[in-house]
Amino acid sequence: MRMSARCIAAMTIGVVLTATNVRAAERDTGPWDLTSLYKAPKVEWAGSDGSVRSLYYAGEPYRGSATRVFAYYAAPKTATGKLPAMVLVHGGGGKAFREWAELWAKRGYAAIAMDLAGKGPDGKRLPDGGPDQTHVQKFDHIARGIKTAWTYHAVANVIRAHSLLRSLPDVDADRTGITGISWGGYLTCIVAGLDDRFKVAAPVYGCGFLHENSAWLDALAKMPPADRKRWIETFDPSRYLPGCRMPMLFVNGTNDFAYPLDSYRKSYRRVRGPRTLCVTVGMKHSHVHGWAPKEIGLFVDSVLRGAKTLARFVDDTRKGKEVVARFKAAVPVRSAALHCTTDAGAWNDRKWQSVPARLEADRVVAHLPAEKGIVYFMTLTDDRGAIVSTEHRTTD
Repeated sequence: MRMSARCIAAMTIGVVLTATNVRAAERDTGPWDLTSLYKAPKVEWAGSDGSVRSLYYAGEPYRGSATRVFAYYAAPKTATGKLPAMVLVHGGGGKAFREWAELWAKRGYAAIAMDLAGKGPDGKRLPDGGPDQTHVQKFDHIARGIKTAWTYHAVANVIRAHSLLRSLPDVDADRTGITGISWGGYLTCIVAGLDDRFKVAAPVYGCGFLHENSAWLDALAKMPPADRKRWIETFDPSRYLPGCRMPMLFVNGTNDFAYPLDSYRKSYRRVRGPRTLCVTVGMKHSHVHGWAPKEIGLFVDSVLRGAKTLARFVDDTRKGKEVVARFKAAVPVRSAALHCTTDAGAWNDRKWQSVPARLEADRVVAHLPAEKGIVYFMTLTDDRGAIVSTEHRTTD
């Protein structure tokens, strides 16, 4: 029986809609109303100084009252055409960092850096600010309801900042990214899984599985079992990382005191989109050290501006003591290294040794000091000084 063109078109539309609904169903949105958060919030511009403007935008209601979020917005002084843009998410003890927004403006981006502790530019509480960023608000307040907890508000206000950024006339809404440091990296892992409008994400330090190993094991252990369960199910990034489909760069150090490598590896393995790792020995933990790695800017440039990509490991294998990793690189690779430790116990206390590895065309070859009891990974450094790494492996 022949079918009419109208019937075929209807069936095709039905298939597309079904596929779209399936994809949407795969993205876990948690307690957040994305339809509302995707709308640009009301904004009050407070002043400007050079390439940086101060502003307040409407935040998530808190305890029945409206709130405002303070932020800095920066853009290049001279720009032609619409700009790629970045959302910058601070960590614990952080604020809306003017210098961070300026850094991205100098790179040719529009950028917004907001305060997520209910404070203004002077560091004092706003009369209409949201919850503070203390352990009490992060963990204990979930007993008062999910929508009173800091994470609920922080995630919502990061997405609101993105919606505001996308609405600005000098911003290319189709070229936006996000990066966050420490607790900001934690938030980036959640937001990247929720907000599919982002084209690239770079969480620094922060990850999920905080209940399995992190600096907050004691804080979580002290919570009433029902509250702890609710916190893990609602606010741990492990729930939302499978929704991350954009390219992601994970940046961390081997001995980070807050986000250890075991929880870190479980986190980035949950991502379904393309991911690149930049784990280095002894990376220090701070906001300044967190936004300093050149790999972040290069990675974002490759996605949002079509620049040359970072090197990428294709696979890595081990046979006895010999370790081989294959890679692809758009920029010549100048060196490679093997990093390993024989220590056990807390990740932040382990001592690592690094030795040069041999480059053979598109392969890296190195030899372990022993076949058992070793944790190791490999790194490549290209001509720009940009580093990428393999996952860490264990020989047991």
